[in-house]
Amino acid sequence: MRHIFVIGIGAGDPDHLTLQAVKAIGRTDVFFILDKSEERQDLIGLRRRMLADHGRPGHRVVEAPDAERDRATPAYAAAVDDWRVRRADLVERLVAEHLGPGENGAFLVWGDPALYDSVIAVVDDVSNRGGVPFAYEVVPGISSVSALAARHRTTLTRVGRPVQITTGRRLAEGFPEGVDDVVVMLDGRAAFAGIDPEGLEIHYGAYLGTPDEVLVSGPLAEAAPRIRELRERARERKGWIMDTYLLRRSDG
Repeated sequence: MRHIFVIGIGAGDPDHLTLQAVKAIGRTDVFFILDKSEERQDLIGLRRRMLADHGRPGHRVVEAPDAERDRATPAYAAAVDDWRVRRADLVERLVAEHLGPGENGAFLVWGDPALYDSVIAVVDDVSNRGGVPFAYEVVPGISSVSALAARHRTTLTRVGRPVQITTGRRLAEGFPEGVDDVVVMLDGRAAFAGIDPEGLEIHYGAYLGTPDEVLVSGPLAEAAPRIRELRERARERKGWIMDTYLLRRSDG
C-alpha cells in the first residue's frame, strides 16, 4: 500500500517544523511540489532547504505546475470547485506515475493543512476515486495565525470572548457581528482599509517567519494607510504577498 503524508511546515521559518513533521519528512521517499508561479521560487527554495536538512538519502522530488484558478469570475464557489477537481486530476496522475507500491509520498503545506488549504480535500478526493489506492495521514503545522499572535506577543482570544477566522472577501461585506476579535486571511484587496475603523486595532503580519517579515500594529485608522503602502511596496518587490491580520475592538 502506498502512503501519503500531508505535512504542515509552518509559516516560513524553517524552525517552525515540528518534531512530528521532521520524522514524517525523514520517512518520505517522494515529495510532490505543486509550483504556483515563477514568482514563488523562494518558497520552493525554502522547501528544498528543509528537505536537504531532514530528508532521507535518496529521496525524490517531483515538481509540477499547479492548476490555475479563475480569480476574476464572480462565481467564486464554482471556480473553486472546478480548480479542486483539476488539482485532484493532477495529484492522481502524479501519485500513479511517481509513487511506487510500499513507498511514502508527501505534500509539504504552508502553515497548517487544516486551515485555509485545499490539499486535504484534494487528497481525500483522489483516495475516494479508488484509481490509485493509498493510505494517508495529516501532520499539523504552525499556522500563520498562531505565528501572527506570537510575533505580536498577544493572544487570539480574550476572557469569555470568541475569535472568528474569516476572509478578506467576507470582511469587505462588513465587520462580523457579535464578535470583537477577527482574524482575516486571504485578503488580496486590503479590505481592512474599507471598513469603519472606529474602536478597532490591527495586528498585521506579512511573510511571517521569513527574512522579509513585515509587522505593524496599532489603531486601525492610523495603521491602515501605512500597511497599504508597505504591502504594495512588498508586492511590487517580490511579485506576491502572504499576509494575515487580527482586528480587535478595543476595550476603551
